[in-house]
Amino acid sequence: MLQIESLNTYYGDSHILQGVDLHIAPGSAIGLLGRNGMGKTTLIRSLMGYVPAASGKVSWQGRDVTGFTPERMARLGIGYVPEGRGIFPNLSVRENLTMSARRGPGGRNDWTFERVLDTFPRLAERLEHGGQQLSGGEQQMLSIGRALMTNPELMILDEATEGLAPLIVAEIWRVIAQIGKTGISTLIVDRNYHAVLSHTDTAVVLEKGLVVAGGESGELLGQPELLARYLGV
Repeated sequence: MLQIESLNTYYGDSHILQGVDLHIAPGSAIGLLGRNGMGKTTLIRSLMGYVPAASGKVSWQGRDVTGFTPERMARLGIGYVPEGRGIFPNLSVRENLTMSARRGPGGRNDWTFERVLDTFPRLAERLEHGGQQLSGGEQQMLSIGRALMTNPELMILDEATEGLAPLIVAEIWRVIAQIGKTGISTLIVDRNYHAVLSHTDTAVVLEKGLVVAGGESGELLGQPELLARYLGV
């Protein structure tokens, strides 16, 4: 579904991504692990078109999409839940959801307004609340719900549980697992490596912009020395 080949990205003179390769198959879940500052968010922002890559290739379903703008990538069927949530604080919950509603590739409309509210009952209770009136957990639910309203084929979640209370974190992971069961591919970044590996099929580890480890998530869980070396756990 998504193929990244030899991606190199710079911030000024700093070489952030150094020849990164990544492959996401249809219906699969992949984890992206690494300490802070190792290039995880830069990789996501590069493939989504927010940050221009210096070299390399991004392909979507066999089509070269290198250099596509974020809105073009979204139209291809990629839902993005960014770090920091990125909701519209001056719009209500209802408006945040309905403004992003559209059919997905091929006319799919599995994720309707009603289905999102069934998935996040808290949002149903706060439809007329402004985005700025929501708690951090509710804002994260809204960010995920808004991405689902685009009926994506791939969901990218960047630090979806950061700074949230334990009960909300558990709810977010429950929803992420539910999303995966619907056939949507997922790319998950989160500091909780154990949760990531428990909710994905495969994972890769970044260290200073390089892929230094990868494989089946269950096998990686069984390699505590490797995880300690690259994740500091």
